[in-house]
Amino acid sequence: MLDASGRFALTTRLKKSFRVPLLSVALPVSVPIGNAQRAPDTRVENLVRAGRVRVALFPSFMYTKDPVSGELRGVVIEIARALGARLGVEVLLVEYPTPPKALESLKAGASDVTFMGLDPTRSAAVDFSLAFMQADFTYLVPAGSSIRRVLDADQLGVCIAIVRNHAMDFALRGILKHAESVYAENPDAGFDLLRTRRADVLAGIRPGLLEYATQLPGSRVLEDCYGANSIAMAVPKGQGGWFAYVSEFIEEAKASGLVERAIVRAGLRGVQAVPPGNSNARK
Repeated sequence: MLDASGRFALTTRLKKSFRVPLLSVALPVSVPIGNAQRAPDTRVENLVRAGRVRVALFPSFMYTKDPVSGELRGVVIEIARALGARLGVEVLLVEYPTPPKALESLKAGASDVTFMGLDPTRSAAVDFSLAFMQADFTYLVPAGSSIRRVLDADQLGVCIAIVRNHAMDFALRGILKHAESVYAENPDAGFDLLRTRRADVLAGIRPGLLEYATQLPGSRVLEDCYGANSIAMAVPKGQGGWFAYVSEFIEEAKASGLVERAIVRAGLRGVQAVPPGNSNARK
């Protein structure tokens, strides 16, 4: 048993033994904090100052909406949130009924960015990044249809349902010589035309058509295609800084595997990620 002087000596030695490790832990903590601070990116300083990035969406295979909770999920939702995280701002997802309405919102300054198919007819209103994913344009036909290939559908008396002013519509213009186009305002309305036999064929993007096929027994998605939908991020014309920033961001998202992982998590079929540096996966 230690006497009073022995206990004092032991206590003094213990205090000394703990002092060095405590200092050695405290010193490095402040170093990474200073290194983590980055100068603001002047290209997007107005977005950062606003504290938000407004993302215009429209019905497509690129995202889904939970019918009960209203939660939005999908590839472009993940990419939009990654962009918000990179900017350090809130992401506001704003839904519009059609692609033209989404474009109008960008031109009017009601939204900041959107995701849509690359199309020359839209280049007057927006600037596109390189594409980050691609899917075929093809047809869905009902049970008993004799149509086996895309060319088989271009016949007199055949009605093809298609979403007006969508990339699938622009790609089909100039291809059809004999069949008649029957227009719908959105993909669900187009599917309804096929389901009720007011159209013989539904044109669309392969992943969306594969999903509709599960709702129409005996229906088939054709194996060939009439074009491809290359999806990119778009910003309003005249925003050169934003364009440079999102173009850089999209290439990072491709190179890091974010796009490919998001496609897998979304369970999309008939969709492929576009490699970094490429505008299209194939010509």
